[in-house]
Amino acid sequence: MVDTLVIGAGPAGLMAAEELARAGRQVVVIEAKPSVSRKFLMAGKSGLNLTKDQPFEVLLARYGEASGPLRDILKAFDAEAVQDWARGLGQEVFTGSSGQVFPKAMKTSPLLRAWLVRLTEMGVEFRTRWRWIGWGEGFEFETPEGVQTLAPKACVLALGGASWARLGSDGAWAKLLAAKGVELTPFKPANMGFCVDWSPYMTKHFGAPVKGITLTTNDAPIRGEFVISKRGVEGSGIYAVSKAMRDGADLTIDLMPDWSVERVQGRLARPRGKVTVMNHMRKALKLDAAKLALLQEFARPLPADAGELAKVIKALPVKHSGPRPIDEAISTAGGVAFAALTEGLELKAVPTVFCAGEMLDWEAPTGGYLITASLATGRWAGRAAAKS
Repeated sequence: MVDTLVIGAGPAGLMAAEELARAGRQVVVIEAKPSVSRKFLMAGKSGLNLTKDQPFEVLLARYGEASGPLRDILKAFDAEAVQDWARGLGQEVFTGSSGQVFPKAMKTSPLLRAWLVRLTEMGVEFRTRWRWIGWGEGFEFETPEGVQTLAPKACVLALGGASWARLGSDGAWAKLLAAKGVELTPFKPANMGFCVDWSPYMTKHFGAPVKGITLTTNDAPIRGEFVISKRGVEGSGIYAVSKAMRDGADLTIDLMPDWSVERVQGRLARPRGKVTVMNHMRKALKLDAAKLALLQEFARPLPADAGELAKVIKALPVKHSGPRPIDEAISTAGGVAFAALTEGLELKAVPTVFCAGEMLDWEAPTGGYLITASLATGRWAGRAAAKS
């Protein structure tokens, strides 16, 4: 027997462990990998975006269909609370021009180290290289010492989604919960790139950024940028529209969002003499090589009429062959349906077992929303489990 278990040592699991320990429970955190929070550490490689500093209703709306079940959870631990939590761990934060909040150190490691020290001082025990493999007389784990069984009074599952399996989120837990009759929503990739079958002409542009553009799906334009990669298109701008694209919406790109179509047409209508159409566009519109290459790739043969060509430049259709594989996605949609959970995130089919983090059926764009909801649901589930 153990008192309480937390399975999964990402942000949601660590937050649940902290709340349980704060309530006086003896907590054992189980992690399949040799070390904790590998995906959390990866998230900080290019700057750890903790949350988005914006009014609560605006923040909540970014969770789409899950806004209803997440409302009270996020209200109890909103963007301001995330910042206070980081400061409480000795990590000062700052807000960028877009409202994104980062620790001044920019990396995950200082914050994580401080957090693990605090949890250890609170009596939380960590067991790594323990993989949950099923149910028996309790929770069964494959460990370096063989199969072990633990029978806690309460357990919080914080096992992540189904992307980045090498960091620990492989979605293998879904079969275990399904066997208990837990309602699950199928996994889908979220915040991912899209495959493009490029022509050989595009090879020299692999790795080139495409900046200063507007991406439009379902008549909803978003200012952003992306990268032309060997495999297709990826980057923050693509991630921002990836949900709509995944669900069937067409993508068009405005290569000159600060110019009207009439202004573009006027420039293109100027005499070009013996200059090629591509060179004419480069000189008249100052389009860079990457944008010109995309025009050639997606709109060839280019219209001869200045007016029609201007329309293409302002709404270039992107042809793709679907999203990148789910394991390459930053996050996933799908998981444990909210209908399978009580208000306290306890599984209706398996009493005293709670769920938190990305294994729940919600999705959100990048920009701090993923970490915020993972922390908030971990806190909520931990507090509820502490009463079991």
